[in-house]
Amino acid sequence: MHPHLLSVDSLSRDHVDHLLRVAARMEPIAQRRKVTRVLEGAVLGNLFFEASTRTRVSFNAAFCRLGGSVCDTTGFTFSSMAKGESLYDTSRVMSGYCDAIVMRHPEQGSVAEFAAATHVPVINGGDGPGEHPSQALLDLYTIDKEFTRLGKSLADAHILLTGDLKYGRTVHSLIKLLSLYAPMRLTLVAPPGLEMPSHLVDLVSDRGHRVEQRDTLASDFRDLDVVYTTRIQKERFTAEMSEGFSLSRDFTVDRVFLDQRCGRDTIVMHPLPRDSRPDANDLDVDLNGDPRLAIFRQTDNGIPVRMAIFATLLEVESLIERDLRDVRWFVPAKFGVDDAAF
Repeated sequence: MHPHLLSVDSLSRDHVDHLLRVAARMEPIAQRRKVTRVLEGAVLGNLFFEASTRTRVSFNAAFCRLGGSVCDTTGFTFSSMAKGESLYDTSRVMSGYCDAIVMRHPEQGSVAEFAAATHVPVINGGDGPGEHPSQALLDLYTIDKEFTRLGKSLADAHILLTGDLKYGRTVHSLIKLLSLYAPMRLTLVAPPGLEMPSHLVDLVSDRGHRVEQRDTLASDFRDLDVVYTTRIQKERFTAEMSEGFSLSRDFTVDRVFLDQRCGRDTIVMHPLPRDSRPDANDLDVDLNGDPRLAIFRQTDNGIPVRMAIFATLLEVESLIERDLRDVRWFVPAKFGVDDAAF
């Protein structure tokens, strides 16, 4: 792997497969059955200059479960950037404090600029509408696990990406990762003006995948294997786009859509957060408890995948097994009260 993880463009198919194998080895630790201290003494700098819950906390948890400790910075207001400090200066200073850095920033390309000033490993936790490579890796890991459970293969799979495909950085990274694998069918459904960037559509098509773009979910998706839906990124809209924008029920993924238009084993994914307000027309809460809803298995998978990223970048993946011991605290049989049993 490269010294940083800034974009999935830096990952080959071999790199991705290796990371997923390491993530699988991290499962006993992520599931709180085993403990390791391979990163004891190491410090993670979490620099989040844009709102985050899942990504920030899961990176924290992943590093801590490897035995490290975490220093957090959240928001511009409480950083020296509010005083005009450059990304270069911030990078050099943080490199003197930390052994790895995760950064989220609202401007596309900012994390790469930050990483160019340091030899300490930097992970892109999201750069505006650009990319979110660790999310794409955990999404792919989730798809692989769900397909294994269902006896399916990525080859010839039918995957639907819907919602905000223009500003949704998770789908930008995911579609690139999917394109590294055997040809599959990708259906893209977005509201007008929020379509997938054309250069990404061209990239996937050029790699031999069948790509179809539609403007509504009112179709028959009986052969659909995965529906991956995203929140509308209104915070990235221009004033002109925001004026009068509303999302119709035509773009809502709910029980009716899944029961009437999809197959019995179609998996539902979402990078979260989902907007659960009734008028948001995002992924509907009426699917809670449905075994086809994989969003919480998806978030759980973020821990072993991000542990694998740290272990690989900091070159300790070969030390994991020799350092394992049993946990000593109470761990519930399942984490969520609505977690479905298969």
